[in-house]
Amino acid sequence: MKKNLILICTILVLGSGYTAAQPNYAPDEQVNISVYEKISPAIVAIDAQVPDGVSAGTGCIVTSDGLILTGSHVVEKATGIEVTTNNGQTYKAKFVAQMGKNKDLALIKIEPKKPLQVVSFGDSEEVKVGQKVLTIGNPFGFSNTLTQGIISRIDYVKNRFQTDAAINPGCSGGPLLNSTGEVIGISQSIYNPDHNISNIGIGFAIPSNEAIKFIATVDKTKIGQNKK
Repeated sequence: MKKNLILICTILVLGSGYTAAQPNYAPDEQVNISVYEKISPAIVAIDAQVPDGVSAGTGCIVTSDGLILTGSHVVEKATGIEVTTNNGQTYKAKFVAQMGKNKDLALIKIEPKKPLQVVSFGDSEEVKVGQKVLTIGNPFGFSNTLTQGIISRIDYVKNRFQTDAAINPGCSGGPLLNSTGEVIGISQSIYNPDHNISNIGIGFAIPSNEAIKFIATVDKTKIGQNKK
């Protein structure tokens, strides 16, 4: 009798269109997932041929026709620049402009076959110490890597954000993001007193308002389309 009941219950469950439960993410996890899925298509990997080898970094697509923001130290003195988009497409890029070593921002350009997804900029004047931030970059060649942390300090003298979000070689030029997926900073450098190239939890980013002003001097007609 028990075997018959088990069989009947099994048939009823299978016949009811039963499906496995969907993943139940915590609210904080869902924020991370949403930001990553929203922004990662607008983030690229950069490999620049320089006199002493290859300079690797990250870039943010700022116009749909292929204008890309990155760190000037990633592409300066480059004899050739390759950009790989989120979907694996590789393009030759040309150097457009740079803001100088103190600001460490540069623009490069690719010619995509179709319009690209772009980032949106937030107002870096609104950034607060303790605010959660996310970064996307290509540390040591591991493409499209997401890390998280907080704004640890605001350096008003040097006009940069300090963060404990992991920033490593290959992440320079990538976005520092708020919880809505807006770019509030551009990853620049790390600090390590032992001169090791790995991250120890002290990284720096250039405020997004500096990037917005820089892009506007090069492409005044298009930057306004990307700022909310």
